[in-house]
Amino acid sequence: MTEKSIVVKKTLDTRHAALFVQTASKFKSMVKVALEDKIVNAKSLMCIISLGICPETEIKITANGEDEQDAIKEISGILE
Repeated sequence: MTEKSIVVKKTLDTRHAALFVQTASKFKSMVKVALEDKIVNAKSLMCIISLGICPETEIKITANGEDEQDAIKEISGILE
């Protein structure tokens, strides 16, 4: 399992949320996003939108699977 905490730099509006989910969905690994006490599936647009991620928010991205390191790197790049 690989995880990374990041401080979000970009607003996660609907367009960026869709890009985030599309990127997460390319990977075979299970990818989760945690914000405070909420943990959601990064491959679900509704779950990502429900977090209400905004700039200067710290989140944790976790990936578990054969391509977990690549997933963390590419997904976090969208928000940094």
